[in-house]
Amino acid sequence: MRDVQDTVIPDVTVVVGAYNAMPYLTRCVMSVVEQTIGHDRIELIAVDDGSTDGTGAELDRLAAEFPDVLRVVHQANSGGPSAPRNAGLELARGRYVFFLDADDYLGPEALARMVAMAEAQGSDVVLGKMVGVGGRGAPRSMFRRNQPKADLFASRVYWTLNPLKLFRRDLIERLGLRFRTDLRVGEDQPFVAMAYLHADVISVVADYDCYYWVERDDGANVTLTTPGTQPRLRFLWLMFDLLSREVEPGPRRDLLVRRHLEVDLNGALNHLVRETDPGIRDAALDQTRRMLDEWCTEDIAEQLPAMTRLRFHLARCGMFDELREVVAFDRSGRREKVIVDKGRAFGAYPHFRDPERGIPDACYDLTRQLPVRHHLATAALVGTRLQLTGHAYIHRVDTHDSTTEVVLRERDSRVEHRFPADPAATPELTRTDGEGLYDYDRAGFSARIDLAEAASGGSLPPGLWDVSLCVRTQGIEKEVRIGNQRSDDVDATPLSCINRTAEDEAQVVTGYFTKPHGNLTLDIGQRKHSLRSRMTVRKVAWAPDAPATLVVTGHAGISGLEPGELAVRADRDGETVTLAAFQTVTLAAPGPFEVRLAVADAARVLRAGIWELSLFLDIPGAPVRVSLPPARGLSPARFWRRGRPSYAKPLSAPHTFRLRVGRLDPAAAIRRRLRRPRLRTSS
Repeated sequence: MRDVQDTVIPDVTVVVGAYNAMPYLTRCVMSVVEQTIGHDRIELIAVDDGSTDGTGAELDRLAAEFPDVLRVVHQANSGGPSAPRNAGLELARGRYVFFLDADDYLGPEALARMVAMAEAQGSDVVLGKMVGVGGRGAPRSMFRRNQPKADLFASRVYWTLNPLKLFRRDLIERLGLRFRTDLRVGEDQPFVAMAYLHADVISVVADYDCYYWVERDDGANVTLTTPGTQPRLRFLWLMFDLLSREVEPGPRRDLLVRRHLEVDLNGALNHLVRETDPGIRDAALDQTRRMLDEWCTEDIAEQLPAMTRLRFHLARCGMFDELREVVAFDRSGRREKVIVDKGRAFGAYPHFRDPERGIPDACYDLTRQLPVRHHLATAALVGTRLQLTGHAYIHRVDTHDSTTEVVLRERDSRVEHRFPADPAATPELTRTDGEGLYDYDRAGFSARIDLAEAASGGSLPPGLWDVSLCVRTQGIEKEVRIGNQRSDDVDATPLSCINRTAEDEAQVVTGYFTKPHGNLTLDIGQRKHSLRSRMTVRKVAWAPDAPATLVVTGHAGISGLEPGELAVRADRDGETVTLAAFQTVTLAAPGPFEVRLAVADAARVLRAGIWELSLFLDIPGAPVRVSLPPARGLSPARFWRRGRPSYAKPLSAPHTFRLRVGRLDPAAAIRRRLRRPRLRTSS
């Protein structure tokens, strides 16, 4: 290992705790050594926790090969991952610390990307996207998009409490964080939860596979092999105690508590039903009942999936045999058709409406959790008409009496207007998505909405109008924003249209897909998208086929624009001259345009001097000026004006196109020619 005194502080210390990790260990270490961030910015501390399979010897071999990166520590077996992680943490010098399990490995750019995110955002914790290997399921919900500054209580970040992340070491030391050595499972959760709760910034890198989470061939992953209910209940009590100290009562705490109930207590029940010792089983069941009574409030229970509510009800009531049957049903993956009754959907789980058990229907009610599956096949603004086609259905509910409405809702005022969509047959959905149980033959929709008449016969008022679908099937009604699931040929480029009102005004409507979610929204009145932004001038040049004629080419992302509404304008010292009379316009709206300006003719109305040229959209109530790009390498043009030789010279100017217009002075030209030095010739 390089001499600590002779080196700069590395950016990242990677800590690997290793116990009997062969043959996975070599790939793990090499994935760190080969990081694109470079050897001078990382150190790797590997702690051999009393391995007996050659792990220690392999680490020593790798340390000899990479002495500038790898430092190896050997210690007696501690019985868990906490002690080796703590040992590595004590030796860490990096500004950031990353914990890597010896079975797993990193993508080549993982550390570079996570450190870059931390540096850019001032992050205390950075989550890098995890992917499962060998059948291991990795967390996914928090990695759907990059999150430079993730809100702990508005994101899914808290749903992953493993320590396989980048932490700012100053935060760890300030909080005195170390891994619990007295826990067999869940030892990482207090560490990570405290880091989350005290971090100024939490970030997520989701656009790169950073961490490869490996399922060992021998199934020897520690979390997967630690048996028993009691170890899991023990760390859960500790976590609930931590949350009661660190988070004020209310919805924010409830959210975090719900995660532990839904994930960890549910997992503990999987172990509880396998307990064979009646004393251990009854004690665990009693602890579970007390935990649910204290922490699973009615508000939290309403947010839980139906299967989890059912499990918790049975555990609370001490119905062990029924709990074991329900857990077996749940883990079997069996799919029974959802039962729809009086506008509610119920899971066909064991003992539903069994009069002997008397389990409440609420334990089976999954109406809230059934999603609307949807797809946008086409989306277009044609004139002032919004045209949409696609399909939408409530998952696991037959569509034989389904109806669909398009809902336009203003984001701030919440004013809404609804428009019935025409149904369309979709038998292919039954074949592909029906799971052999459900009929989705009537999931299609088609809608044409005239925005000029959408508000009770008039135009919609200015605002951001979000587009949703309201789907009704068998008395169940659900609404969903659309656009994030769409066909590849749906153009995602914002498109504006011009709605000319009865008052001879023009209302600008721009359809766009929001970022990052990709939902369809209408911007009415240029709230976020100016009409100017839909105009792009690509080039200004002299016409090769016509003397002294400028050609302006570009693209107009505007539907309904008329050629007569596009004109070249000249400005000088407060004076403005519109040159529409001297131009011809070719326009495909939306699409490319070409404006040809006969400068020789326009010069008749332009006084001698320097003029700034621009495009002008002469739209009543919504005029737009578009600058022309600077002249680059354009030569002057000469022509006759009022019987005298004249010129138009493009000038170099930043950000604008300037044109000097004037008369040629033949005498001055002769004088300049005479002043030129002549070459001497030898006699």
